[in-house]
Amino acid sequence: MHTTSLIVRFNEVDSYNIAWHGHYVAWMEVGRNDLAGRFDLDAQQLSEAGYLGPVVSLEVKYLSPARFKDQISIFTTLEPNETAVLVFRNEIRDSGGRLLATGRTTHAITDLHGVLQLRMPPVIAGRVQQMTEWLELP
Repeated sequence: MHTTSLIVRFNEVDSYNIAWHGHYVAWMEVGRNDLAGRFDLDAQQLSEAGYLGPVVSLEVKYLSPARFKDQISIFTTLEPNETAVLVFRNEIRDSGGRLLATGRTTHAITDLHGVLQLRMPPVIAGRVQQMTEWLELP
C-alpha cells in the first residue's frame, strides 16, 4: 500500500473535537490522488489522456475518531479488476497504527463525453499495469 501522511487541522474537527465524517472521504481522495498521480492516473492526467474517472461507488466504515493535531496516514492500494474501472481501497490510521477508517472508491472509465468504456483503454491499462507492479499486486 502507498502511504500519505497528514495532520488533522483545526477546521476538520467538530464541536466534539473529533474529525467530521466528511473529511475522511477527502483524506481518501488525497491518498488516492497521491498514488494515482505517480502513474499519470489522477483526474487531470486522465483528462489529458482523453478519459475521465468519475466516482460511481463510495464506501466508508468509521471505526475510531481522529482528533485535532493527530498525525494520520492514509494507506491506498488498487484492487485488481478485469473491467474498465479503477477500484481504490484505503485504510486511515493514527500514528500508533490504530485503524480509524476503511474505505473504497470505484471509478468508471469514460471518454471525455461521459461514454462508458467497455474495455480499459490501452493507455490507461499501461499506467494501471505500472502501478500494479509498483504495488506488487498479484
